[in-house]
Formats: sequence, C-alpha cells, structure tokens
Amino acid sequence: MSEFLDLEAQDGIRMTWNVIPGTKQDATNCVVPVSAIFTPLKPNPAIPVLPYAPLRCRMCRSILNPFSIVDFVAKIWVCPFCFQRNHFPQHYSSISENNLPAELFPQYTTVEYASTAETGPVAPPVFLFVVDTCMIEDEISYLKSALAQAIELLPDQSLVGFITFGTYVQVHELGFGLLPKSYVFKGTKEVTKEQILDQMSFFAGKTKPTAGVIAGARDGLSTESIARFLLPASECEFVLNSVIEELQKDPWPVPADKRSSRCTGVALSVAASLLGVCVPGSGARIMAFVGGPSTEGPGSIVSKSLSEPIRSHKDLDKGSAPLYNKAVKFYEDISKQLVNQGHVLDLFACALDQVGVAEMKVAVERTGGIVVLAESFGHSIFKDSLRRIFQSSDSDLDLSFNGIFEINCSKDVKIQGIIGPCTSLEKKSPLSSDTVIGQGNTSAWKMCGLDRKTSLCLIFDIAKKDGPESIGQSASDQFYFQFLTYYQHHEGQMRLRATTLSRKWVAGSGGVQELIAGFDQEAAAAVMARLVSFKMEAEADFDPIRWLDRALISLCSKFGDYHKETPSSFSLSPRLSIFPQFMFNLRRSQFVQVFNNSPDETAYFTMMLNRENVANAVVMIQPSLISYSFQSGPEPVLLDVTAIAADRILLLDSYFTVVIFHGITIAQWRKAGYQDQEGHEAFAQLLQAPQEEADAIIKERFPVPRLVVCDQYGSQARFLLAKLNPSVSYNSDNPPPPGGDVIFTDDVSFQVFMDHLQRLAVQ
Repeated sequence: MSEFLDLEAQDGIRMTWNVIPGTKQDATNCVVPVSAIFTPLKPNPAIPVLPYAPLRCRMCRSILNPFSIVDFVAKIWVCPFCFQRNHFPQHYSSISENNLPAELFPQYTTVEYASTAETGPVAPPVFLFVVDTCMIEDEISYLKSALAQAIELLPDQSLVGFITFGTYVQVHELGFGLLPKSYVFKGTKEVTKEQILDQMSFFAGKTKPTAGVIAGARDGLSTESIARFLLPASECEFVLNSVIEELQKDPWPVPADKRSSRCTGVALSVAASLLGVCVPGSGARIMAFVGGPSTEGPGSIVSKSLSEPIRSHKDLDKGSAPLYNKAVKFYEDISKQLVNQGHVLDLFACALDQVGVAEMKVAVERTGGIVVLAESFGHSIFKDSLRRIFQSSDSDLDLSFNGIFEINCSKDVKIQGIIGPCTSLEKKSPLSSDTVIGQGNTSAWKMCGLDRKTSLCLIFDIAKKDGPESIGQSASDQFYFQFLTYYQHHEGQMRLRATTLSRKWVAGSGGVQELIAGFDQEAAAAVMARLVSFKMEAEADFDPIRWLDRALISLCSKFGDYHKETPSSFSLSPRLSIFPQFMFNLRRSQFVQVFNNSPDETAYFTMMLNRENVANAVVMIQPSLISYSFQSGPEPVLLDVTAIAADRILLLDSYFTVVIFHGITIAQWRKAGYQDQEGHEAFAQLLQAPQEEADAIIKERFPVPRLVVCDQYGSQARFLLAKLNPSVSYNSDNPPPPGGDVIFTDDVSFQVFMDHLQRLAVQ
C-alpha cells in the first residue's frame, strides 16, 4: 500500500487500477471501474508556485508538463496527449537540459501557477448568514453565542450580510447604524431578482436601466446601495452584534397541534438572489442555520399539522411523500442559480427532528457546500465545527472559491463523470463518454466551493478497441491524464493547479499479474461505496446488496487462485485480500442499510462520503478499532465481537462517532475511583490514553465527530456493538470467552460470508 500513499502525498490522487486494463473488454472484465479519487487542493509544501502564465498546447490546450518530449535545439515540445509539435515562446529561449523551467522537472508532476497583478483586484470573500428563528428560547440563545463567536473570527476584509426567517423573511440593513432596519418578504412565494431590486430600493432616486443584466457594482448598481446589506466585517461589527443580541423567537403564535411556520425555501431564494444582484461571480457563501422542517412556501417538506409525520425512507420508496419531488425540484433551481453566480450554500441543520437535508442535498452538493448535522445548536458537533471553519490553525479548511476543474487524457480514455461536490458545465468534448455517471457529458466542472479536503471521484471509460485496427493507435504503453483546477485561493488571488500523471496499460490475458500488482483495494472500496450510494439514489428498484455481491464474486473469480469447484483451494493475492472485508462492512454500513436512519441522515452520510479522501472513506466503511490493556500498549484489533474483554478499553473510530468502550472490570475500577488513589498510576494512564487519542482524532476531523464514552453492558454500548462482526451471536455454537460479549443479531458473520464467497467464486 505504501507506494500508493506516496503517489497520493505527491499528487493527491489514488487510482483503483494503477496499471490500467488496456481495452474496453479488459476494463469491463475487471469489474471495479477504472477510476480515481482526486483531492485537487491537497496541501503539499513541495509544490512550486510559479509567478507566470502556463504554456499551453495549441491543439488540445493541455499544459506543458514533465511528460512532454522536448527538443532543446529546435526549441520545440511535443504534447503527450495529442502529439502536436509546439514552439517555445521567446521567453523560454534560454532553456537547455541543464536549465529547465520548474514545470519540466520530473518530480514536479503537480505545479501551481499564481495569477499576476494584471488579472484584476483581489475580491474579498462574502458570508451571508441566514438564520432560523422558529426555535425554543434555549436553542436561540445557543445559536446567538455561536454566531457572535463566528463573527469575531471572520477575516476583517470579508463582507457580511444577515437574514433571519420564520413566517416571514427579514433582510437586515446593516449599513444603517442608527436603528435596526430590515426589509420583509412574505414566506409563501418565491422572490425573483427583479422584485429584490425594486422592493429593496436599489434604484432609489435614480432611473433603473431598461436593458442589460443588472448585477453587481460593474453593471448598474452603485457601491453604496450594495453596502447597505453587505459590509466589511470590521465596519459593521457593532450593528451586527446588536442584531444578533436582539434575535428573538418568531413572534407568530403556533397552535399546540401545529408545527411553526418556517419558510426555509423562500429565505434561501432571497439570499441567492441578493448575492446574485450584489456580488455575482465573486466568492460568496450562504451559511444557513436551520432548526426544524420547512413548512411554508416553496421547498416545504411537511404540512403544519403535527398529525402528519415527516417523510421516512419507506414513504419515499412507496412514493407517498407528496412534497418531496416538488421540494427537490425547487432546490435544483436554486442550485442552478447559485452555480451560475459562483456561490456556495452551507447548511447547519441542528434539530431533533428532520429539517429537509435530503431535499437540500442537491443545492449543497452541487455548489460544494459544507453540511453539519447535529441534535442541537448547543452540541459540540455544531459549535466546534462552526469555529473550525473560521479559525486558522494547522488543520483548518482553507476555504477556496469559484473553482473550475478540467480534465485532459490520452485519446483512448474517456470520462463518464464525477461523483462528488461539483456541477457539470455541459462542455461536450471528444473526451466525454456516452455513458454518464454522476456529473457527466463534459470535460469541465464548476466547483463553487472547495477546500483542502474536497475529493472528487472520477470514473473513466477505456475506449480502446482490441483488434487489428488498434495496432497503429499508439505505440507507447502509457495513458496520460492531466487535471487542471482554477480557483480563488483563500487569500483572494486566482490560482491554477496542474497535475499530470501517466499510468502503464496492459492488454490481454497475459497482464493479470500486473493488474493485480497495481490494484489499490482501499481506493476501490471508496469508489464502490460512492457508486453504490449514487445508484441507490438514481435508479428505482436498485438492490445494493445484490449489486455489491455480484461485483465481488466476479472480481474474486477473475483474480483469485483456485481449482475449479474446490472452494478450499481458493486464495487471494495480498493486493486483494482485504477487499472482501471492505465489501462485507460496506454491506452492513449506514450507506447501504438505511433501515434505522432518516432520509436526512442518509443524505448527510452520503454527502460526507462523496467529499472525503480515500483514508477517511475507508474509516466510514470499515471503522478502526484500537485496544488498550495492561498487558500491551495500544494495538489495532479486528473489528469483531471477540475483541471485547472485561479488562480492555476499546477505541472505535467510525468517522461520524468516536467511541471509548470500557470493559466491565475497568468500568467497575473506574467507578470505585482507583485511578485517583496512590499506587494506581498505571490505571490512571490506561484510562487517559484512549481519551488523548480520541482528542487527536476529533481535532483533525471536520465536521467534528460525536464522542461516546460507554461501559460494557451499558445502553450506549450499542454504538460499538452495531459495528462489530457478529462472530459470536445468540445462536452460534461457540460460546464467548469469559468477560466477552455476544451480539443479538441474525446477520451473517464475516466467516460465513467468506465461505459463501469462496463457494460461488470457484464455480
């Protein structure tokens, strides 16, 4: 695995097949698609930042890179993608083998080009807070303190706006400091940009231009009229803090048998239109803080009557959630508007009930927004996550804006699409495949918001046919890929990051061993997880477990070693040996088993899976388990019920929750207070060690995970038991070891799963 990790550290990419099946048929036989998980802005101090513009091929527009063939005498370079010969411009005249520009150094497969001063002024980022007021007093006071803290952490030059909503939407005029003043919109119908321009008196005392697009200070709006609503944080701190301090519960009375009337959809539509009018095309985020389901106007997910429950997975499957499709359509329109403007929607949903994350998912995901789901605004998941967005530390997010992601590859490779936080720009090219997965039909994507962790899953299609006509196609055995990411750096200037890589391809049956040697099972598990959750959403009557099982059986029968019809002879190369275990845990994970989760939770888990890198996705699929005991230091143990012992502490990291589980003996000693007594320092250290490890995990991760500290046989122990392999269950023959545990389940254990797999793979 280590060589794959080195490639990832250098270029931020993990490919499922690092030796690529060379023809369409070979690729189909390999079951796991040829795909890559790419983190465009992965931090790497070794990447050079070049202060000049990139040199492009005149045919295919790809950028000069270490794989280009250079003729130093004639000053010509040959593009590895389209084989076009290009002349070097005048300012490259001094190049020679001993005097290379950085982009030709073999180790600089990833370089970054910084824009120069001529590309225009640095635009400050814009943060527009959209705050729900239909909540109980406690929640409002939690939210007020979190917002006040966030406002202090905002960069001074960034622009801030503030909108509150309940039954009506209020846009606060922060530029008017003498007394609080706001514009109110009705919560029952959508608001267009024209209505915003008219009703918010953007043309007071001036004539409105009759033709042309009215947007921003460049096109017809005065800077003063924009500055009424969006002000630099340093200038409006006092007004903003007084607005936050005076926030009160929505004043409209709510009958006891009704939900409060909350117009989330209209509030977000007003926010999107306000940004579209004032700052189109510059980096801006709508940060929505929602404390309950939307019940009013477009985008509502449930009626006001409490006798009607909020939609469940069952309702969605049966088609008995009447408002669902309308709401999704509404948020799709908002997402198109935001993508056009280059703006991001972030969602902080904190409520015991569902708030409609499943409907808003499309707008958050396509704009590259952040989503945080918690039970209350007072919960550390919300408070710490919000602080982490603005706080600058080593593990901060470095929010970047307005990205465009482009791809170029050798002509035998096509791109089917991307699963992840981006939107297809519908730029059809010879590179786009006819089959589309995720955001496809294009070779360029818009990423309105991206950070150092955002990871895209690119799914390729090998178009090379085998047969006599393929002989002349390409003499080399390498496929080349180039990924270009243009983005507004978190310091404000535009950057272009270019990553170019090559991978060997093999065709025919002779290359099986090479394919196995280049198989990255962790990346494959992450890709299969994204694919299966995409298909569960996109295809009606899709059976995820059956699909995963069939893929795994085909993969094992192609790449396993066995004699036909003898299951006992079956073995897998170490390169594939953990893959069945990943699939076993993926089948049991919250991505596939949605039974116990609400549609909102499922949408949240999927959005997180779709934006994280391979290492984090693997933890979501197959949690890590570390054991602490007196006998040995911290050591990883199998994710199995046999790991539980009375004198052990277990630390489970399942990405969304971190569980510290005390065996029963340890729990009794702890309750007796031994750790505070003299002579029991070793026990105190044993209790401390998992806590420190958990703190380190929580510090690294965004959104902040939930910490559960529990004891064996306690009610919270379910957080651990639900993830363990049930090798000892209530109906198994082998009793648990003394001090161990059983799991009450009818799920099959991993051993039974493997026996079935071996039997089916050797047929």
